[in-house]
Amino acid sequence: MNHEILFRDPAGRRVRFALSGARGGFARTLLAQARAIPRLEPAVLCDLDAEGVMALLAELGYPPGAAVLCETAAQAGGRGDRIAVVRDASLLDAVPHDILVEATGQPEAGARMALDAIGRGAHVAMVSKETDSVVGPELNRLAVERGLVYTTADGDQPANLIGLVTWARLLGFEVLAAGKSSEYDFVFDHARAEVTCAELRCAAPGLGALWMLGADVPGMLASRSDALAALPQRATPDYCEMNVVSNSTGLLPSRDALSFPLCRITELADVFAPRAEGGILDRTGVVDVFNCLRRPEEVSLGGGVFVIVACGDPVVWEMLRGKGHVVSRDGRRACIFLPYHLMGLETPVSLFSAVLHGRASGSDRQSVQSVMVARAGRDFRAGEVLHMGGHHHVMDDCTALLLPASRAGGLVPFYLAANKTLCADVPAGAMIPESAVALEGSLLQALRRGAARPLPAATGAMR
Repeated sequence: MNHEILFRDPAGRRVRFALSGARGGFARTLLAQARAIPRLEPAVLCDLDAEGVMALLAELGYPPGAAVLCETAAQAGGRGDRIAVVRDASLLDAVPHDILVEATGQPEAGARMALDAIGRGAHVAMVSKETDSVVGPELNRLAVERGLVYTTADGDQPANLIGLVTWARLLGFEVLAAGKSSEYDFVFDHARAEVTCAELRCAAPGLGALWMLGADVPGMLASRSDALAALPQRATPDYCEMNVVSNSTGLLPSRDALSFPLCRITELADVFAPRAEGGILDRTGVVDVFNCLRRPEEVSLGGGVFVIVACGDPVVWEMLRGKGHVVSRDGRRACIFLPYHLMGLETPVSLFSAVLHGRASGSDRQSVQSVMVARAGRDFRAGEVLHMGGHHHVMDDCTALLLPASRAGGLVPFYLAANKTLCADVPAGAMIPESAVALEGSLLQALRRGAARPLPAATGAMR
């Protein structure tokens, strides 16, 4: 993509954005980068910690007086050319903007803010994958009906991976698998026989002998996983992100629990291969996640994304192997990857694309292909609340799985169940059915059933 074209506009318009969850980590990266882009203007920032947002702006170097904390619609509407900072999401309507960046990470709140934005004529860049995984296709449909863009946001892995899959298909590649690396690398210090993953450490005296992939790929991966069993190797957000990618690309989960192999970047084209060809895949045309294993001095994938494509002419791919590209040992597959995701630093591309060109960074054709569901890790009783929290937005005592939609009938989507009350017992080991969760009053459920429509706002966003 020629990104320069996305910034061109004959009228030289500025793009004004609203941002919810403005005190969060993703928001910080976007607000930091927005300062460097003259035609990108934060118009209104929403967060329950409004004072924290004001402090964040000062910390990022926004000039004194650049923003004002507004508690009423009158204050927000009369802010002049200053950034409005609000804690009440209903006040977003009082400040003209072109696009909402929804980054609360809260499933129900994210759906409400996105639906309201569509009602007032604003585009939506959805960062809250928790919302997107449940009702992204429906919000996309409602936006398209009104000539608006609903898009994943560049800088987050779903948008980056959807873009890479689209690029590969445009070039005629057969995409055998697509995925991402998990959030943190597994970094092996050979001298100390120790692995570090984020702030966690694990002695791994036998890992050196498992460093080379060998002929038995599934067996070697199982041995590596056993050697690092003291470290967590699966994370709930990865299922959610692959759900979003699946709904936009049609690629299905490789297996219900996804694979999460511990492997090096150079091994990806051999690992994500059909079992008949020595790999781990039971089928192709799938999404999956791997844990990046590397030495301290080796480059990271940076939480980046990859596609495994079928190789065509063998002479071409041997030439590319010679140039350093990752080609499988048998020459049948290649791995093409983007070794980064820069969070909100990249999101301005999505904002300019949507507002100036009416184009989604991700896909404007979404449908429910996969469903992220929850398996009970203990016996639950009616009346208990499925609490969601923590950095990874996990539900206590629940495990995430990603199923093809054809096998998810009657099961409640993971983030639809989050923070809801059970109305029936659920035994340990069972996947939680929709019938066991009290969903009255849920906007997510109303959207899933096609029973929620955006209402015109009182003032409307200016576009």
